[in-house]
Amino acid sequence: MNDPIKNTSYEITQPPSTRESFTPVSAWPVRLVGDRRPEWADRFPKGARGRYTKIQTPDVLSSIMSLTFRQRDYRRSSQVLILVDLRLDLNWKYILGNGGGCYLSTVAITKIPQQRNAAMAEAHSAVAFQFSITHEGWDVNFDREVLHLVWQSGIRSWKKRLARFKNSIKNGVYPASLQSLWAMVAIIAALHFTGVGVAHKYVNTITNYLPAPTLQWQVVSCTVLGIALWLTVIYFIRYTLKLLFIYKGWMYEERGKGRVISNRTKLWVVMVKALSGASSPLLYSFQGSLPRLPLPSVQETMKRYLRSVRPLLDNEKYTRMEKLSAEFEKGIGVKLQRYLVLKSWWSSNYVSDWWEEYIYLRGRSPLMVNSNFYGIDAILMHPSHVQAARAATLIYACLQYRRLIDRQELEPIMIQGMVPLCSWQYERVFNTTRVPGLETDHLIHYSDSKHIVVYHKGRYFKVLIYSRNRILRPCEIEIQIQQILDDESKSAEGEERLAALTAGERAHWAKTRKEFFFKGINRQSLDLIEKAAFVVALDDVPYEFDEADPSKLDQYGHILLHGKGYDRWFDKSFTLCIGSNGRIGFNAEHSWADAPIMGHMWEFVIGTELGIGYGPDGHTQGMPEFNPPVPTRLQWDITAPCLSAIDTATQVAERLLKDVDLRIYMHTAYGKGFMKQCRISPDAFIQMALQLAYFRDAGKFSLTYEASMTRLFREGRTETVRPCTVESTAWVKSMEDKTKSVGEKVSLLLKACQVHQMGYQDAMCGKGIDRHLFCLYVVSKYLEVDSPFLKEVLSEPWRLSTSQTPHGQTSLMDLHKYPRCISAGGGFGPVADDGYGVSYIIAGEDILFFHITCKISSPETNSSRFARNIEQALADIKTLFIEWKNTQNKVINVRHETKKGSLAHLFWSLLTGLRHDSETTRTPQHIKYPTDRPWLEIQL
Repeated sequence: MNDPIKNTSYEITQPPSTRESFTPVSAWPVRLVGDRRPEWADRFPKGARGRYTKIQTPDVLSSIMSLTFRQRDYRRSSQVLILVDLRLDLNWKYILGNGGGCYLSTVAITKIPQQRNAAMAEAHSAVAFQFSITHEGWDVNFDREVLHLVWQSGIRSWKKRLARFKNSIKNGVYPASLQSLWAMVAIIAALHFTGVGVAHKYVNTITNYLPAPTLQWQVVSCTVLGIALWLTVIYFIRYTLKLLFIYKGWMYEERGKGRVISNRTKLWVVMVKALSGASSPLLYSFQGSLPRLPLPSVQETMKRYLRSVRPLLDNEKYTRMEKLSAEFEKGIGVKLQRYLVLKSWWSSNYVSDWWEEYIYLRGRSPLMVNSNFYGIDAILMHPSHVQAARAATLIYACLQYRRLIDRQELEPIMIQGMVPLCSWQYERVFNTTRVPGLETDHLIHYSDSKHIVVYHKGRYFKVLIYSRNRILRPCEIEIQIQQILDDESKSAEGEERLAALTAGERAHWAKTRKEFFFKGINRQSLDLIEKAAFVVALDDVPYEFDEADPSKLDQYGHILLHGKGYDRWFDKSFTLCIGSNGRIGFNAEHSWADAPIMGHMWEFVIGTELGIGYGPDGHTQGMPEFNPPVPTRLQWDITAPCLSAIDTATQVAERLLKDVDLRIYMHTAYGKGFMKQCRISPDAFIQMALQLAYFRDAGKFSLTYEASMTRLFREGRTETVRPCTVESTAWVKSMEDKTKSVGEKVSLLLKACQVHQMGYQDAMCGKGIDRHLFCLYVVSKYLEVDSPFLKEVLSEPWRLSTSQTPHGQTSLMDLHKYPRCISAGGGFGPVADDGYGVSYIIAGEDILFFHITCKISSPETNSSRFARNIEQALADIKTLFIEWKNTQNKVINVRHETKKGSLAHLFWSLLTGLRHDSETTRTPQHIKYPTDRPWLEIQL
């Protein structure tokens, strides 16, 4: 027989000559004939045995024949199983006709493992059990090895279901434990049989409805009453907690030394701690106790909006905007608000579903740069330079994190150890992909996945992560990764740039997917990618960092944000990226969750890696217990029209990434430590620095976006904080005004920070501006009502879009034990064509990172210039406070009125130059801190 692809000959060493030789159980050894022996044939034994099956009907398209090969050095789980099915259009077949039947045989050594990898899952199930009927009788054939694998898979699936069911019960009764149920039943039984209390009466009432008043039925009655009373108490506690979590006054209380907490908040703290229980909560234990996102009134939103745009509009434009808002508030806004009220009552969150659909999934622009974001390694550490070892450890850590989510054993994040954040977004960290559509995309989450997909040098590999009913260990995964790195096979035509389809226009990808990836081998390979737990990209370039050469860190960010435009599968929930020198990062799709969720996972992964460690040679520790499953290549059938579609998407991706100007600025002059000395919120401190830097860069103020979370509410995501306020602009102008004194500048800065902090707290508590306006706009579109006010508001560009990357979400990142384990955070692309995207992380007491992006095509922006302005702004703020300290080095924290003529009054007068002609004196306004806690306090 001939291989039409390789033109390599094979022959059967004992060819049959008579019909009697063709029995269903007959088999003959085969050997390779010819000078050329392909590399892929080395993995099979030279003398293989195949089984020939008789086929009665001439319709051979319905025939299936299996060939099983075994190698002595392979364990049973490594048995190679191959499907031979004419429906797959295989190339090796030998058909003989005799009488009313025909016979099918197949050469044992075949190229199926590399050409039909995507069909292997179907092959296993197809040949595990065969049943055929002929005129000679019936034949049953099964493969014990495959049935064992199917059995183990089913056992694992049922274990997960039982664990989820058990956790669902625990979550449903939290904060109580199941042990408390038996305690309640025991108490009811004791009270009944001793005749104490009213329990005896209710038990007898229940017993009257049972067959007989025997001892057994009395125990049943006690159990029923105990369960009913237990559930009543539990749901009373849960709904009481829900009411307590509605209270947000604790957020507005003073923080720090010398704070005075209101009695209402003190009572609230006592009740929350008393009702939360002593047992450790699971990931979703508090989901049923979280309140719904409150819907603000139109009047409140209009008031906040007008105040936020006042510094951006002149008097004429502001008067016009006041008129538009008043018309909206008294007109169509009333009707739109009624629909939102209904939605807020009906749904668990009136914003999140619309936000996900209309902001993310309906967007038709490319995901790369425009939507996806990236995260960087803890760059001050480099635990291993071995790419395969680092990749294996991180893959293992990610799988451990997924296991915690599946079992709901990941502890929910609690603010101040009492108030839980919504954990809804964790459900889609793994096994999730975004599927393109012509008008809207769809998020698909699979309940489980047993493999990951690895991309290396233009080729895609399926890597099994489970074997022998457990997750593979780092040392075993390293073997798989190294096999991929050592594979010298070439990528198929069009395969290398295939992922450019996910980076380009969404409608184009949807059309291409439907036309070329809807069936056949392309569909099977695409399914393996989309159903993978996540994707790993093994890059052939190093990720470099050098404090003396900032351009290397900038290039690091470019690689993670967009790569080459075709080496990241941008549709997956996240792609784990590994540089050739062992440094790491990730690229994440944005629609399924917000950055803090990925930040939490990233901290866990890096913290787990520190605990696992590496050997002295940089490789993983431990010895593999067995040879792990060999990675298999995904195969593609890419035609000329499909290549043309890939080229179109590649051109779009290249134009987009070449227009990205990215700068990662590492600020080491000071960090959170100095900000805390100034008694200013670090976030407000940095936002004021950004306002000053932008004003110096652009010469004007612009609408500024800062992302805040609403996860204090069920299914909450984000809300917008508007840092450009009347107070912040007043302070920025004072910094450029040489006539202003240091005291005046400090007073204006503190006031601006206070207003900003109040706006941030309002946004977290559901009192934001933009999500409410967005939902009103969506309702207006559904009703086909035109609103000039909403149209103008939602068309305003965010020329400065900012976001803080959270830090310290897990206890694994112990900076005391690992002081250099400081994450550099991550970044995103610019939101406006003529604006900046700025992501920052307060990484430590003395270090900050700023990820700045803009477009090269814009003449108004330059990321390096803006980084220098940020550096100067931070330096100016520090100088401002140092000068303030020098001029007020003997400031007294005057909290009470001081009588004229007293020693304290005289001392204060000498310091501040106050006149003595008043009966009482207070601290001057220009040095009065909004928090009533000066930066420097000296007590008499």
